[in-house]
Amino acid sequence: MKFTLQNQWHYFLTAVMFFTRIPIHFNHFDEADLNKATRFFPLVGILVGAIGALVFWLSDILLPLEVALLLSMASTILLTGAFHEDGLTDAVDGLGGGWTREQVLTIMVDSRIGSYGATGLVLVLLTKYQALSYQSAVFIPASMIAGHSLSRLCAVLVMFTQSYVKAEGKSKPLATQLNIKELIIATFFGLLPMVFLDIKFLAALVPVAIVWLLFSAKIKARIGGYTGDCLGAMQQLTEIAFYVGLLASTALFLKI
Repeated sequence: MKFTLQNQWHYFLTAVMFFTRIPIHFNHFDEADLNKATRFFPLVGILVGAIGALVFWLSDILLPLEVALLLSMASTILLTGAFHEDGLTDAVDGLGGGWTREQVLTIMVDSRIGSYGATGLVLVLLTKYQALSYQSAVFIPASMIAGHSLSRLCAVLVMFTQSYVKAEGKSKPLATQLNIKELIIATFFGLLPMVFLDIKFLAALVPVAIVWLLFSAKIKARIGGYTGDCLGAMQQLTEIAFYVGLLASTALFLKI
């Protein structure tokens, strides 16, 4: 297809349909469109983050900040159907419990949650909650939107730099490697919310980059590439790294 606004809107809606529970239906759905929709994954992150930020802002008017945060986190999980959290638990179970490449991949496709996955999910959710709760209420909405978009860009970067390693699975249509044009579009939307943050918070990108490099190297060494579960895990881990980085940036500049 040619690059037209109508086509790009179709690809965006395809991404929204696949990565959220927002009811979108096409008369004729082509799975190949999902690969082209990859460029809009960070934009979907902006949408999810904005809805979470709205829930937080409305809840914070009447409720304590901590309760507003929990409601906001719950809204984003419901909105995405715990899609990325599910990927995190499967990836952690596989990487933690498997010794060989085949064992890791077998564990990842098991629908049951093991001890590694359960522990990882609890720690991730608690860390996300704590990292956000120490931020100013005025700053939290912008932080959420940036965290959701940036972390999805990190997942896209895995797709650009590595190969899909499973022959079958729900993420198979995403397996085609991105081209430069698609990467540029994804990068634009992934970094766009950072424009609305103070320049000092660019330092928060450092822990994000460290987590991305470490986890990318981990899956490359263990299974030779990525799976859909690995993408979900990368999204969750880098989102947390960003929130922690924001706190560290604030503390660093207060001491300077």
